[in-house]
Amino acid sequence: MKKLYTILVVLIFILLTSCGINDQEIYASGTFEATEIILSAKANGEIIQFDLTEGERVEAGQVLGTIDSTILELTKDQLLSTIRSTEARRPNMAVQRAPLLSQLESTKSEQQRIERLFNLGAATEKDLDDMNALVSSLEKQLSALDSTLQKTNDGISEDLHSLDIQIRQMDEQINNCSIVAPLSGSVLALYAEQGEYALPGKSLVKIADLHQMYLRAYITSAQLTEMQLGQSVRVIADFGDKETRSYDGTLSWISDQGEFTPKTIQTREERSNLVYAVKVDVQNDGYLKIGMYGGIQISDE
Repeated sequence: MKKLYTILVVLIFILLTSCGINDQEIYASGTFEATEIILSAKANGEIIQFDLTEGERVEAGQVLGTIDSTILELTKDQLLSTIRSTEARRPNMAVQRAPLLSQLESTKSEQQRIERLFNLGAATEKDLDDMNALVSSLEKQLSALDSTLQKTNDGISEDLHSLDIQIRQMDEQINNCSIVAPLSGSVLALYAEQGEYALPGKSLVKIADLHQMYLRAYITSAQLTEMQLGQSVRVIADFGDKETRSYDGTLSWISDQGEFTPKTIQTREERSNLVYAVKVDVQNDGYLKIGMYGGIQISDE
């Protein structure tokens, strides 16, 4: 493709000189291009809204169409219902601990009474041992209950976390059902219609930023020393019938790899030359079109 493109550029140069642009003024020539994006579907389903027309202006973030998300919405509602039922199973630790805790506190009070009686000789050692054993048993039961309740709570929290992740996945899939413009530009081509079935990766629309365009041209290795990124140049657009228009341009990119000029057109000496692709950014006033021919002029100053 690059070889064919280079051949086209050479032909463009011949055409430019024959259409009235002074050959001595043109430093390099090429064609105007724009940043083009083919927007593809991210979800599958029927396209229920997609009423774009070619040439229409769209803005970045604008919703261009919608893919049916009914099943996804129902799945999300089901997950939300599961979250509510799971949360309802969470035990109330304070309520479940209250009876055993009350019994333990009462038993400890009785333990203290028995200790006082034992110290006064009014209670036997067996009475004290039995009470101590009862307090120890109740403390172990309370500890076991706390452990069970905590494990149940932790398990429910894990279930809710998993459900929350599924909800976020559903939200992402539902968001993907909205066809959103990634940049501001004009609709160049439509690849789908309302009512068709979309699949992930299916091309829907091509959008290009026609306000900020660029001229792709080729320069020789000898010309590299006279050009640098950010350099201001003049861009001459060829409208045919010797009609031209001049624009301010900025050199925004220079290829770091050279390409050989096409053997089918150049002389033997020229075939040994390397050419480098460059891009010159140009603000479009509404007249420039993709594929239009143009040339670069560099001031001698």
